[in-house]
Amino acid sequence: MKNGLAATLFAPAFFATALFALALPAAASDRPDKLVTVVTSENAQVQLMSMVLTTQAMGQGHPAHILLCGPAGDMALAEAPDSATAGQPPMGASPQGLLKMAMDKGARVEVCAIYLPGKGADASVLIEGVTVASPPAMAGAMADDDTVVWSF
Repeated sequence: MKNGLAATLFAPAFFATALFALALPAAASDRPDKLVTVVTSENAQVQLMSMVLTTQAMGQGHPAHILLCGPAGDMALAEAPDSATAGQPPMGASPQGLLKMAMDKGARVEVCAIYLPGKGADASVLIEGVTVASPPAMAGAMADDDTVVWSF
């Protein structure tokens, strides 16, 4: 009977302690997670939506780092194709327009290290503020414990 009484008295305390311990990592972090948005899609609507969601996350306090690879790298070209610059319904925004907006709000934007060599071009073809990613630095940014990675 003693063991049953002890279990009845201590079980709530044990569960409360366990719940508190589970809550510690969330409570210990008082800053929002960083966001790395990786865009590879050639689809203009996907590119646009990736920028919509990234700018929304930035508005909620998440610092953003955008990596453009493959066809999505075209969003960063000074002479971008129509798919990157044409307005999309319903608001008439373009992927490149929202990319620039994200940059104006502090997003760091890079193209994959192999994007420009694959095009036979150098960094002079990129819009101002876009740089070429360093694979070790980008891998570190993506692997950080406080980073969320979105891929489009």
